[in-house]
Amino acid sequence: MHLIDLSIGHTKPIVSGINLTLMPATFVCLTGRNGTGKSTLLKTLAGLIPPLQGRILIDDIDLATLSPIELAQQIGLVLTQMPDLPNTTLRELVAYGRLPYASWLGKLNDTDLQAADLAIEQLDITALANRKINQLSDGERQKTMIARALAQGTQYLLLDEPSAFLDYESKQELMSLLVHLAHDEHKSILLSTHDLELAQRYADTLWQIKEGKLTDAKPSSLTL
Repeated sequence: MHLIDLSIGHTKPIVSGINLTLMPATFVCLTGRNGTGKSTLLKTLAGLIPPLQGRILIDDIDLATLSPIELAQQIGLVLTQMPDLPNTTLRELVAYGRLPYASWLGKLNDTDLQAADLAIEQLDITALANRKINQLSDGERQKTMIARALAQGTQYLLLDEPSAFLDYESKQELMSLLVHLAHDEHKSILLSTHDLELAQRYADTLWQIKEGKLTDAKPSSLTL
């Protein structure tokens, strides 16, 4: 994913002049103070917010030319907001990640359900698969949303503070999983975080938003 002369924001730029590439088989942590534009950047890269300037390219194709389904087949996004689906089970919600590949009737096949079950297993929440979403803790819901994005099977995975509700051990397990997905399954992963210790320990590289600019840095050189 190539970011070319990119400026992001809603009505005026909050980060501008972005020229970076999210490489395959790479785990990148996005850092910066609250309000600097981390969530806005992730939503822009996922096609939810149009760029104010510049382009986002995937395989030389401009993101702006892709349909919502085509975007969903390329990019998985995990936001901090939780869906209001109280009567939905964990497994059903994870399986929703396969909808971009479903038939026009929205029917999922065995391959889709297997992908959902694999994602649930990767997040170690198999024992909760039949539990309703409103019966889960905040941390369990967060793992469910990550599993849904994994089930989506995209090349690019963007996560906005995914470890916010997790205990320290679960945070470490999540970061290890993301490193595995990046290095062994050749995914391009961008995760925003305030946890500088974990970012420095696990990330291949760091993107830092500071004073309206996005730069890359070595993990050992990160400052806020």
